[in-house]
Amino acid sequence: MYKTILLTIDLEHEASWKHALPVAIDFAKVPGATLHVLSVVPNFGSALVASEFPASYLEKALGKAKAKLEALVAAQVPAQVKTISHVGAGRVHEAILEYIDSSGADLVVMASHAPDRVREFLVGSNADRVVRRSPVSIHVVRC
Repeated sequence: MYKTILLTIDLEHEASWKHALPVAIDFAKVPGATLHVLSVVPNFGSALVASEFPASYLEKALGKAKAKLEALVAAQVPAQVKTISHVGAGRVHEAILEYIDSSGADLVVMASHAPDRVREFLVGSNADRVVRRSPVSIHVVRC
């Protein structure tokens, strides 16, 4: 059914992949399917904040995230599932939306916490932002 499945995870929060990863693996067991696993290192939010960090900070953070993601995939994804790991940087929902386009994903699997009205009003959720703007189907797993 789906051939290019994109799983988005937050490496710092096990809940973001604990329940969503098995769902994504099930979708990716179809012959010819590929599972893309994406984690995004958030940006600093402003140039003023970014200026307080060393120039190599983002590069090091991306390298650590890539190593952690590859270890997670090796440990949790069965060898028969074709998997590609990706690490991005920037605003999380924007990076996910860009990767949907560049990867040709036809399904996105992502976790989301149960709605919290106050948090949603103040900052919203990345899952909500992706669901509203995605050109492809989204499978949201509540954690």
